[in-house]
Amino acid sequence: MKDSNWDIDLRDGMVGESKIADLLHLDTVEVKTDRRWVDTGNLYIETECWYVGNESWMPSGVRVSQATHWAFMLEDSVLMIPLYRLKEAVWEIGKPVTCNIPPNPSRGYLVTPGALLEYVRMARAREIAEHEEYERWEIYG
Repeated sequence: MKDSNWDIDLRDGMVGESKIADLLHLDTVEVKTDRRWVDTGNLYIETECWYVGNESWMPSGVRVSQATHWAFMLEDSVLMIPLYRLKEAVWEIGKPVTCNIPPNPSRGYLVTPGALLEYVRMARAREIAEHEEYERWEIYG
């Protein structure tokens, strides 16, 4: 007997609940609060910081983070993304900027939350398509 939409929705809902529970138990989440995003529409993801002590730009932000995920507080919502996927998105769709706020200027990238979500969606779709292609190759190869 074919599953009804209700059965499928229930199963998908249970998978989603399990994923959220897993995310809530992550030990390494770096939380960012970008107070300007609501005005600019952008998230700022830092990649370098100017260190006065040695007078040079040094890696920072996503380049040195030890967290597995980053969470962006967006007013009363949260956008959480695995660090590896955030790095991919920053390099591929981010707009490079310098933030000249003394005493520690920084460099990074601007990405809108919407563009970030779209990037994640497209990256996952590519992974699924590549997996399906691999599976076909294994069967017919």
